[in-house]
Amino acid sequence: MTARKEKIIIREVSLRDGLQSIGRTVPTGQKLEWLAAAHGAGVREIEVGSFVPARLLPQLADTAELLRAARAFDGLQASVLIPNLKGAERALDAGADLMLLPLSASLQHSLANLRKTPDEVVGEMARIRAARDASGSRTLIEGGIGTAFGCTLQGYVAPDEVLRLAQALLDAGADRISLADTVGYADPARVAELFGRVRAAVGDRLHGAHFHDTRGLGLANTLAALQAGVRRFDACLAGIGGCPHAPGASGNVSTEDLAFMLDSMGYETGIDLERILQVRALVAGHLGDVPLHGALWRAGLPKTRASAGANGRTA
Repeated sequence: MTARKEKIIIREVSLRDGLQSIGRTVPTGQKLEWLAAAHGAGVREIEVGSFVPARLLPQLADTAELLRAARAFDGLQASVLIPNLKGAERALDAGADLMLLPLSASLQHSLANLRKTPDEVVGEMARIRAARDASGSRTLIEGGIGTAFGCTLQGYVAPDEVLRLAQALLDAGADRISLADTVGYADPARVAELFGRVRAAVGDRLHGAHFHDTRGLGLANTLAALQAGVRRFDACLAGIGGCPHAPGASGNVSTEDLAFMLDSMGYETGIDLERILQVRALVAGHLGDVPLHGALWRAGLPKTRASAGANGRTA
């Protein structure tokens, strides 16, 4: 059986999403070590933090410093989350390669997370696009639609509302969009349906997916999105992360588990599996007693993998 060498991008978001719900503040020096180790393992897209007020998320107060450090790594795209125009201005000043504006399809979550309605966030996107263009920057702007499959606060979110907001973000100036299952409410059938509908409407401008493994369906949902044409996925080392404003939204898809699944299927991620497990061990040491997740680190890589080739397949 011949392996497909199609490229799949895994964007490492543990330095932002992974740390925002953790009580401890990881020292900047350890974050820089974390960043360097992930790059050394082959990760080429990393979300290094968020430009939110330090009083709200002191864990992410050193985002500008991490962005500056990221410039030293060849081929690395460093992204940040921005909550508003002010955050975007800071991201532009710091030279971010990509800035992601989160928009919650759930009205209640949007009000809790950003103190704006979804349509007010769309208006903010237009101001951010204008600021980016006026600055002459080449920073990409992504609209990340969260709670796309439902919300702990609100419950049901209509797929038609997700489609409406996706188009609205693009019309307001987003270069691309992504969909997120913020609270782990999705299942593979719903993922296939929603991603299929959004891709049919906006094409390749649907650029990514972000799944939580709250109820154990993270990899299954990733596979469904992969089959729907998505080729870029967010993930966190050791499956850490969550949303402070969405009760129960614990645990992102584990980077090492996702990389192993894709590698085993014959896709190319650029990530060295042995080295990413070493990075996981480094992160575990930095986080101490913080609960970690994932399966590959327990079982290890299969003994048959070396003899079968790098992707675990035989001819």
